[in-house]
Amino acid sequence: MKKQGVLLVNLGSPDSPSVPDVRRYLREFLMDPRVLDTPYLIRFFVVNALILPSRPKQSGAAYQSIWWPEGSPLVVLSKRLQALLQKRVQSPVALAMRYQNPSIPHAVESLLSQGVNEVVLVPLFPHYAMSSYETAVERVREVLNKKAPTATLKVMPPFYDEPAYIEALVTSAEPHLQKGFDHLLFSYHGLPERHMRKADTTGRHCLKVPNCCEVPSPAHATCYRAQCFKTTAAFVRRAKLATDQYSISFQSRLGREPWLTPYTDKVIEELPKQGKKRLLVICPAFVSDCLETLEEIGMRGRESFIHSGGKDFDLIQCLNEHPKWLDALTELVARQGIR
Repeated sequence: MKKQGVLLVNLGSPDSPSVPDVRRYLREFLMDPRVLDTPYLIRFFVVNALILPSRPKQSGAAYQSIWWPEGSPLVVLSKRLQALLQKRVQSPVALAMRYQNPSIPHAVESLLSQGVNEVVLVPLFPHYAMSSYETAVERVREVLNKKAPTATLKVMPPFYDEPAYIEALVTSAEPHLQKGFDHLLFSYHGLPERHMRKADTTGRHCLKVPNCCEVPSPAHATCYRAQCFKTTAAFVRRAKLATDQYSISFQSRLGREPWLTPYTDKVIEELPKQGKKRLLVICPAFVSDCLETLEEIGMRGRESFIHSGGKDFDLIQCLNEHPKWLDALTELVARQGIR
């Protein structure tokens, strides 16, 4: 007899802002070949010789600046979402982080111990990317195959343009939009351009065809950039924004190679010079607030904007525990048979 269980997976966080815990997290994260997709020996050298000697101290200070008494905001908010979803469905709901804790093996074991033999995996990433959505799916598949080879896995697809998700985004943003603003910036997590080409199922479309994200292609099923554009377009239609009221950028780049442009930090510096003194920023690639939203945008981004001549900087919270987001998530898992 089939018994379903839900497994929510988010990206992850250090167990604490301490340097050892941050180093442990960064090592696991950056040694993932879907994140730093270079040959193993090169990846090992870059991570252990170039990044880990200094980066954990810097990142630890950043994490400390946004850390909550209960722990990492990302983990705390994800646990709250898990608890709220569990109140709405009868099937067991477990939570895991792709990196660190709560771990995927522990979450899978929890579901199996409750008699679950069909895991409905919900990657908490609206858009497809090999370094987030894909790596979470493959890690869960690997763990489940080892622990319960006869169990089945159903994977919820990316929900970047699902009406319920867009409705949740717009509803959460409405109080900010109503206050008045000069510009709304959609800041998505950045990716190396090579990830776009690598995820291109056709091998000849992404970043090769002019205006590739606007030209219909099977490649869009796994194209992060095209899906970010579709999220923005759906939001703009729903919120009835004019074309001169918003723009798109990409944040959190690492290293010197080309990443998706324009870069958020550069855009934030330029907007005041264009007369955009009241800035709203929304980060639709994240469903839960985390280091990238709270510190990178909410602190450093705000400081940069004001220093460049801006007057008012307003970061729209991620969906977190918003009732509309919970409605959307409940609807999405119901399509997978969860009741």
